[in-house]
Amino acid sequence: MPPAHTGAPVIPGASTPSFPASAPEAHEPGRPGYRRLSLALFAAGLATFALLYSTQALLPAISDGFGVTAGQASWTVSAATGALALFVLPLSALSERFGRTRMMTISMVIAVGVGLLVPFAPNLEWLIALRAVQGAAIAGIPASAMAYLAEEVKPKALVAAIGLFVAGNSIGGMSGRLVTGWAAQAWGWRGGLLTVGLMSLACAAAFLVLLPRARFFRPASLNPRAVGRTVSGHLRDPLLLRLYGIGALFMTVFGAVYTVIGYRLVDEPFSLGQGLIGSIFLVYLVGTASSAAAGQLVARLGRRGALYLAVTTTAAGLFLSLAESLTAILLGLVLITAGFFAGHAVASAAVSRTAKTGRAQASALYQSAYYVGSSAGGTLGALAYHSAGWAATVTLALLAVAGVVTITLYGSHAARTARIATLAAR
Repeated sequence: MPPAHTGAPVIPGASTPSFPASAPEAHEPGRPGYRRLSLALFAAGLATFALLYSTQALLPAISDGFGVTAGQASWTVSAATGALALFVLPLSALSERFGRTRMMTISMVIAVGVGLLVPFAPNLEWLIALRAVQGAAIAGIPASAMAYLAEEVKPKALVAAIGLFVAGNSIGGMSGRLVTGWAAQAWGWRGGLLTVGLMSLACAAAFLVLLPRARFFRPASLNPRAVGRTVSGHLRDPLLLRLYGIGALFMTVFGAVYTVIGYRLVDEPFSLGQGLIGSIFLVYLVGTASSAAAGQLVARLGRRGALYLAVTTTAAGLFLSLAESLTAILLGLVLITAGFFAGHAVASAAVSRTAKTGRAQASALYQSAYYVGSSAGGTLGALAYHSAGWAATVTLALLAVAGVVTITLYGSHAARTARIATLAAR
């Protein structure tokens, strides 16, 4: 009987067996490997995004604990998302050389390890520094997970597998805020952060146990010049630049609103507790539905029509949130969340369709712009609130919405001009 195929690399000059080796098959639904893969990446998405936004629902408590302003406390969120934006592109390149599973494993271990240290930060400066390290580590997960799925899963099952990973991201982001809110109400903000750290540790253990080894990854040499040419080509593409701008501006709105909303609801006349403020993030479920419906919106209205509907919905929610009524504020958050997720889904999908080569780098650039917007929105929104209240935060968000409208109108004008030029050339 011939020895089993090990998947080891062929060494030049070494003798090779004369029998044919059985080629491994890609994962597909109904097989144990596919279930393990899907559950592992769901756990990874849940852990990392619970950690990424773990301090957002706790900002009022962190402000009180350290005696700092909303703008200063907001850096505990912005440092993590900013570091993620900075590191997602280089880590995507490293995963091409050293492997998807290795990159995800190292990133997960560091992110969770730092997450267990975060609750014991002695001051705000240490808390911000630890959160920056955590965000940089988390960047290795989205940088590698999509490529891993594309390589290891059969094409017909790829959308479902990616959908489960994205669901883990969404549920992780929501549950991290929810868990920290209720835990903080019982044990203080440090207890809330420790709870989400332990939850993420359990998810990381599941990820490490369940994740099947990569069978189709082929390491590529690191060629900084080639990567630089690809990235610079994307940055010279007018449509991609517009899409990056749209993603950043949408996330500026979202970051500003959800960073500051806790401060507004903990103050008079609402005076909500940390648990109820954390529960506000259940509104994310609306975003899950609106992002899933984005494809149908594009089919009916076109990409620009879908974007106009998204910004109109977002703006309506911002205006509604100005009311001194908890019901109106919650409805406003529903509209803001639905509009944001729809717009983000439309823009991110358009990036993949627009990039003809180097799609991984094109997507990484979009993620970088997206999280830069998150960092800017969180910090500027908190500063605006500290200076002039919720109306100032809403004004900042509306300026970002106006930026999306301006970019989209310019895109329509550019497309119309290009069509006219093409017809004239004929």
